[in-house]
Amino acid sequence: MTTTAQTPRTTIPAPQRPVPVRPTVREEDDGHRRHGNRDWSELIAAVRESGQYPTTAEAERVTRIVLSALGGHVTGDERVALARALPREAARVIASQIPATRPQSAQEFVDMVATRIEGATPATARWDVSSVLGVLPNLIGDDLTDRVLSQLPPGYALLFGRAELASRTS
Repeated sequence: MTTTAQTPRTTIPAPQRPVPVRPTVREEDDGHRRHGNRDWSELIAAVRESGQYPTTAEAERVTRIVLSALGGHVTGDERVALARALPREAARVIASQIPATRPQSAQEFVDMVATRIEGATPATARWDVSSVLGVLPNLIGDDLTDRVLSQLPPGYALLFGRAELASRTS
């Protein structure tokens, strides 16, 4: 009689609900008020908790990769507003990216992030992307999140931790 060994299946749980990051208003060097979280370390702490990363360094590495990927896909006024709403370090990561030559679907975006993270699979890259983008709505607000999502192809809302409703055509 032949028996086959069962291989244990590994299930990657979905990221937990976005971790709230309390927005603050601060005065910038140019005298304008800037809305955003207090600093980079709070953003990283929120990503670390959301993604259940074992170290701050891992959460920071993933955050930089995901924000740099996003920076190439958000353009115009929304890109400026996004950079202004984020901590300086995150704003630098977003603003330093060259705009993408064509829009990527949400799946292509996740796959591209997977190529930037050593040892990543599509499933782990989706986790990473959702862990970072999922904390942004609490940080940047609903209005800016809606504006950013309106620039991106369908499918990105789920990466930001939001339901995406199909538009009705009559």
